[in-house]
Formats: sequence, C-alpha cells, structure tokens
Amino acid sequence: MSLLPEQAFEPLRDRFAGDVVTPASASYEDARAVFNAMIDRRPAALAQCASPEDVVAALEFARRNALEIAVRGGGHSVAGKGVTDGGLVIDLRRMNSVSVDPDRKTARVGGGATMSHLDRATQPFGLATTGGRVSTTGVGGFTLGGGTGWLDRKFGLACDNLLSVDIITADGSRLVASETENSDLFWALHGGGGNFGVVTSLTLRLYPLASVTAALLLWPPERGPGIVRIFRDFIAGAPDDVGGGVIYLTGPEAEFVPEPLVGKLAFATLIVFAGGETEARQAIAPMLSLGHAGGMIAEMPYAEFQCMLDDPPGYRNYWSAQHLRSLPDEAVDLFCARAGDMIVPSASQHVLFPAGGQVSRSSADWPVPWRSAPWCAHPFGLWSNQGDDARGRKWAQSIVADLEPWSSGNVYLNFIGDEGTERVVSGFGEDHIQRLAKVKRAYDPQNVFHLNHNIPPA
Repeated sequence: MSLLPEQAFEPLRDRFAGDVVTPASASYEDARAVFNAMIDRRPAALAQCASPEDVVAALEFARRNALEIAVRGGGHSVAGKGVTDGGLVIDLRRMNSVSVDPDRKTARVGGGATMSHLDRATQPFGLATTGGRVSTTGVGGFTLGGGTGWLDRKFGLACDNLLSVDIITADGSRLVASETENSDLFWALHGGGGNFGVVTSLTLRLYPLASVTAALLLWPPERGPGIVRIFRDFIAGAPDDVGGGVIYLTGPEAEFVPEPLVGKLAFATLIVFAGGETEARQAIAPMLSLGHAGGMIAEMPYAEFQCMLDDPPGYRNYWSAQHLRSLPDEAVDLFCARAGDMIVPSASQHVLFPAGGQVSRSSADWPVPWRSAPWCAHPFGLWSNQGDDARGRKWAQSIVADLEPWSSGNVYLNFIGDEGTERVVSGFGEDHIQRLAKVKRAYDPQNVFHLNHNIPPA
C-alpha cells in the first residue's frame, strides 16, 4: 500500500472534475474490482477521470509522488493490468461517450467506452464495426491490441478500422496520432497496446449493418470431432459474411437446449452471419443439415447479439491461446479430447475460432503478425471456486502445449495473461519489436506505462 496520507490527495482533488477514490472512500472496494476475481490489488487511489484534463492532472500527480500507474478502460485484462498495488489507477470509465457521424461512417469513442456503448450508439444508424465477442469489453484496449471479433472476416480487425487516436503521453503532452500526424505512433497503436500513453478517444470506421443472424447449434460432446472437421471445411469456402467458432461449453438452461445437455458438457457451433436470416440459412445450409440435437437461429440487431454471451464479473479467470498455421485431423482430435478436462459446470468455454476473410487478406503492416493464422484455439476459463484454480490453469496450458506442433509462432496478446517475454515478442512479431521499442523510447522513455504486454524502450 502507498504510504501517502489521505490529505496528500487533496491537491489532485482540487483540480479534478471527476472523483479521486482512496481506501477511505465508500466506493473504493467496488472501484478497484476488475473482471477477473483472482485479481485482488489495492491501489493508493483511483483517479476516475471525466476529461483529458483530468488525465493530465493524474499523470502529473503520479509523477510528483512516484506512484506506479495503471490505466483502466474496460478492466477485462485477464492479468489485471488495469489495477496496481499501491499505485494510481487512471480510470477512464466515465469517459465513455460515443459520437457517430453517419455521413462519414465514423464514430468517435471515449477511452473508457465498452462495446455496449459503441454498438448501441451506432445501431440506430444501421452501422457497426468489428467489436469484441462480448459487450463488456473496453473498446480502447481491444482496438489497441489489434481487435478480433465476430465481424472481423467481413470488416477486418478493429485496428484496421482505426482512423485516429487522441493520446496523452507520460509527460502530459496531448497528441493526435493518425496517418498524417505522429504517424510512427499511429502505426504502433495498431497492436502495440497501452505502451505509449493514455488514449482518451479513438475514431473508428463504420460499415452498414442492419442486423446479424446468429445460429447456435448444439450436439452431445462425442459429436465434436466430426463436426469440427465439417466446420473446418465449410468455413474455408464460406463468404466473408460468415464468422463464428466451435465451442465446448456447459449446456445452459434454455428452451433450445436438450435436457440431457443442461449443466453437462456440450458441443456447439456458433455461426454469425452479417445479414438477414433468409440469406444466412442459405449460406450456412451445410451446417444446418447435420442433425443438431438442439439450438436456435435468429436475426437480431448486432448490439443485441453482442450481449448474448456476456458473463458477469466475479468469476475467477484464466485464458490462453494458440494460433495455428493449419488444422489437420490430429490437431482436431487433440483439441476435442482436452474438452474433457474443462471445469463443468462453469462459464468456461473451450473455443476454436476461424480467421480468414478480410483478416488474412489485408496487406497492412501493423504489428499484429497473428492475423495470418487461419485458426486460433482459445481456452477461456471462468469458474467460481478458488479450489479449481490449478485445474483451470492446467486445462488451458495443456491445450496450448498439445497444439504447439501446428503453432503459427504468434499470439493475440489480448487473449493471454502473463506468459513471459517470448510470448510478448511473438505477439508483436520479431520483425516489429525493434521498431516498437524505438517508438516507445520516443513517447515513453521511462517506461511509465509498463503494466501491459510491455515493450521496453530501445
């Protein structure tokens, strides 16, 4: 814990439009909680910023008092990078406004906005862009890390649609990064994460999207290997409008779930089509003809679909990922066999996501080398009991190890926690890491922003 007395924060409060929350504040326990319940850190204070001026004031206060800085947007980092023991959290959650320009098809998004804020602001205009796979993910961290989601085969990665960034650097400078301003920094923000400053707003490209159609199809788990093979071959020839993944999960209590699968391990395909149900049924007909045991197919607004898989905070989390250059039958069998090690019942998901489409077709040289991998295995562990921690970690780590022979050698860093320096380098790419380190040196030479998948200054 910080040794600063309560009165030491008064100068910050005096110039602050938002709130400065300390251990003496009634809201402190709620304010410091993040998505992963395993993370239990106690900052000296949380600067709940209401404006860029608040961010500048918080940075100055932390610098003057030698406080470690964490930056919180959505708070979804599995390693809890958005909170620090004894330091200052720059909490952006109040800066969550979204302004849509329907003529230019752009959205200006506050640094603390979540996917829900973005999707519900764009929905009335029939517009959308690639977002995360749940509505509670922070737009900032998601986009700066590259950003893969249900619509990426259609619209590309989130960072592909990043047009400009308002950012405050460690010395309090307020900069704009775009193709024409601070272009070196703009390049680094396409995958380089929160290494370079506090992003107070982002401008994103939008696309027409009236609705999506979701098809969640369920089978007993033993059908998994065969269905994965069929899905693998289906998605290879599917149009960019089709996305989704294959998932082992605990069968939920819902009308469309057969009673024998409720509360038990089940296998599912979740197919997302960027368009109406009639066209979707035609595009995914091969998957609909396999005799699923249960399921649903429905057309809905994209913002509503984004909420379907939301998990409430409070679970204990552990995630990892392995990006694959190919998915032969042997890899399918190993992936499916590991589903038996997943904690059931729980909110955990044993997922295999396809890429392709605009993700792999883009020639952009951003530091997101994992985009070329056609598949990503993503053990996404969420459970309630502390006694399951070791089992949950082992399950996730075993999947990654099993699939190592087919690894592409790169990884989407938003999907993993603290897994060592080699994994961080693999996330940015050997070809990019030196250039990123030079940008880091230019904008954060003291590595003030180091609570992230860190890029040390060159």
